[in-house]
Amino acid sequence: MFGHSILVFNNSLLREAVDGPQGTSLLVATLVAVYGLILLTLSLYGGHRYMVMFNYLRGRKRQIEPLRQFSEDELPGITVQLPLYNEMYVVDRLLAAVTETDYPKDRLQIQVLDDSTDETVGISERAVERVRAQGFDIEYLRRIDRTGYKAGALKNAMKTAKHDIFAIFDADFRPQPGFLREIIHYFSDPKVGVTQARWGHLNEDQSLLTKVQGLMLNGHFMVEHPSRNRNGLFFNMNGTGGLWRREAIEEAGGWSHDTITEDLDLSYRAQMKGWKFVFNPDIVCPAELPVEMNAFKSQQHRWAKGAIQVLFKVLPDLLRSKERLGVKVEGFFHLSAPLCYLLILPMCLLSLPMLVLRARIADGTVGAVIDTGVLLCATASMLAFYTFTQVVGYKQWWRRWYLVPMFMALGVAMAVNQFKAVFEAVIGHKSAFVRTPKYNLDASSTGSATWVAKRYRGVRNWVPYVELFFALYFTVAAGYAVQHELWGTLPFVMIFFVGFWYIAILSLFQGRRSAKPVVAPAPAAA
Repeated sequence: MFGHSILVFNNSLLREAVDGPQGTSLLVATLVAVYGLILLTLSLYGGHRYMVMFNYLRGRKRQIEPLRQFSEDELPGITVQLPLYNEMYVVDRLLAAVTETDYPKDRLQIQVLDDSTDETVGISERAVERVRAQGFDIEYLRRIDRTGYKAGALKNAMKTAKHDIFAIFDADFRPQPGFLREIIHYFSDPKVGVTQARWGHLNEDQSLLTKVQGLMLNGHFMVEHPSRNRNGLFFNMNGTGGLWRREAIEEAGGWSHDTITEDLDLSYRAQMKGWKFVFNPDIVCPAELPVEMNAFKSQQHRWAKGAIQVLFKVLPDLLRSKERLGVKVEGFFHLSAPLCYLLILPMCLLSLPMLVLRARIADGTVGAVIDTGVLLCATASMLAFYTFTQVVGYKQWWRRWYLVPMFMALGVAMAVNQFKAVFEAVIGHKSAFVRTPKYNLDASSTGSATWVAKRYRGVRNWVPYVELFFALYFTVAAGYAVQHELWGTLPFVMIFFVGFWYIAILSLFQGRRSAKPVVAPAPAAA
């Protein structure tokens, strides 16, 4: 069901190559074999999604509880680390949230790790002085060269950290006042190295894009993390909205910047050293979702590329370790999942030739069997998983039914962006850590009026033009399916059609600056 322009079949030489002299063709057999192998491989990862759901249900009553509750006098000291890089719109919000904590001041140190190169520097310095005047122990650490990016900043900050528990919050997060007091009790168990909270979403209902992102992240935090943690499998600290124990970091080898997902890398190394990780979905730390398509794509590019870098780095050690087989299998599927994008893009290219072949050789029952097989192999697991996420995560989830097919459309349309990310990781291409722009948005933000006049933008490159090609390509495929009454294949084709048009248009046109002046930092920073 899926290749190149349909006009190619009007060429007699190519038609002969497809049909063969007696109706047989090596080319056809090869295309069908490759397409079938792609679907089979993707179906293995689809089967893994079913296993994740099964493990979630099996472990739903196994939420890990703290070994005991600290008394007020026993509360351990915490160093709060706030890594920044050009975050002029959210610095004040972040520091305000941290200083509103109900954790004892005498057991709290705040470190502002500022690698910024713009007005954020001055805003941060003034904010730090205000916080210091409130009686907090706060330290401003500014680096000039960004060596190691976020991992380098965290590693550098450990030298002057006064406490042995580190709470990390990225600039777009807004921890609630009771967050530290609620999550710290897990460290009453000396074997616990990490506690991770669920990410909340400050601006989830701002647009269709943020709603889809909310669904995607909820699948990760409400289903995948509990499924792994409650069944004794490895999961990762997500770089923010969680706490680390100093000893776990040091025993695992410390922060490293040889991958661009330093949190995932360190998480696996620490768990292989025997440290326990705890995830509690009932403890929530809200954050701002990207509102611009190019910013979202940059974020997803970084996560996909980093996961494959970590796969190459830690999988050999994991497979040689004494961990049980289930941990090794889950670790493989967890880290290698982005490799699927190396198959999804060829599947897109093969779609139209397979659609033409489907029209020629399969009618009636045979055609229905083929359509059902493709649906089950390539689509059903994702449909089931994110519908399951909706049921787990939302009251009146049926009112958000449209988000699942929209997520599927966006997911397959990310194939070009993610193929680039994974391919770069496979060939060892190094790239800078690209931050995700933040604009100080929350539940009151609607539409684009609250951010389009602000300064930061996601990275633009050649990818949207390839996505536009695929949007046109699947327009042809959809027209062919309608013309030949291939109704069973049409829903599958339409997922690609909608996804590529949506992502291409937003990537090319969303958030373009008008002649309006760039909005200055928030008034609180003045």
